[in-house]
Parts: sequence; structure tokens; C-alpha cells
Amino acid sequence: MPRPLGELEDSVMTRVWKWNRPVTVREVLEDLRQERSIAYTTVMTVLDNLHQKGWVRREAEGRAYRYEAVSTRAAYAAALMNDAWSQSDNPAAALVAFFGMMSEEQRHALRDAVRIVQGPETPEPAPDTAPDTGGENPGSAPGAGGR
Repeated sequence: MPRPLGELEDSVMTRVWKWNRPVTVREVLEDLRQERSIAYTTVMTVLDNLHQKGWVRREAEGRAYRYEAVSTRAAYAAALMNDAWSQSDNPAAALVAFFGMMSEEQRHALRDAVRIVQGPETPEPAPDTAPDTGGENPGSAPGAGGR
């Protein structure tokens, strides 16, 4: 697994991922300059480093290059999570702690992802649904339940 991206690498890759097409150093530079003062050579070096690390591929266009992401931001995030989880001495506890940090929206996204990975299954009854006991509920009939 490649090392996590540094702050400037992440800023550059965010643009490459967002635009989802081959980009030039100049395009990234102009967008970054809306947030910070940065030199052309700095952006060129960062993109070259990202190429050497395998995050982007490049194709020559005249005397310059166009850079394109090798994988998605989602794949990058998944690789980071997998790497962190695999380094834990107690993976189950790490997952419990991670799930505890999640927002309700993130937990819903997790449930959706698990459903997608597991594929079609027989739907389980909702947690608040009582199990089917053949139409009889021992607690509802007088004298039922062995009392």
C-alpha cells in the first residue's frame, strides 16, 4: 500500500480526482492559486512525485505532460482504511471503535456497502419485528408461558 498522501499531494490529487480527466500542470496550478501562492515548478514536482509513486499516469503532450489518476479517491480511502486495520493487534476492537466514531449517515452508507458486497440475500426481518411463532404468542394467552 502506498504511503498516505501529504497535504500538498492531497490538494493536487483532489483536483485530478474531481476533474476525472487528464490535466496539465498549468490547470492544477491555476486552481491551486485560488487558495494559496504556489510556483509552477512546485506543482510540476508534486505531479512528478505522484507519477513516481504510482498515483498518476502521464502522457506527453508537446513539451509538457497530461496527468491522470490511476485509481479513484474511494480506492485510496479504502486502501488507507485497510492498511490501518491490518496493523491493529485487535481488528475486531478497531472496527468497533471505528464504527463508534461514525455518524448516522456513515453507518447507513456502511450498511449499503455491506449489502452490495454480500449480494442479493433473503431479507431479514426488521429488528423490532417479533419472530413468527406460528400465530401463537405464549405471552398473550391467559395462563400461557408456564406461570
